[in-house]
Amino acid sequence: MDSPTYTSTSGPAPEQKKLISVKPVYIALAVILALVLLGGAVWGIVWLASTKAATIEAVRDVLLIALALESCLFGIVLLFMLLMIIRLVNMLEFEIKPILEKTNETVGTIRGTTTFVSKNVIKPVTDARVHVAGVRQAIKALFGNPRNNLPR
Repeated sequence: MDSPTYTSTSGPAPEQKKLISVKPVYIALAVILALVLLGGAVWGIVWLASTKAATIEAVRDVLLIALALESCLFGIVLLFMLLMIIRLVNMLEFEIKPILEKTNETVGTIRGTTTFVSKNVIKPVTDARVHVAGVRQAIKALFGNPRNNLPR
């Protein structure tokens, strides 16, 4: 049996973007370049340490100060994030939770109202409508269609 063929009415499918393919040669060149730069940096540090110890000490001191300032900055950012988390928890507990409770209460009220209306309004009206339809059908059966009996 032939399988059914489906045709698209919305036109051709959009072309997917191809992933960027990098040739292995470029990857090897990048790795070699990174190793050369790393080796040059290590050689430069060793050369500076052997010839200019005072310069290395000054650079070390500047980098230590930069690391200390960075640690202070990270501490301040972490405290700020902690404060934001505390505010979020507070908002969830004291603002959103009462709204959800009120919404739940409203849903319960609506459920009760729909049950009440269904029992006390819709069911009696439906029952009356059924009885009226039954009486109309009985009259039709006994006397015929009243519209056909009207004089023209």
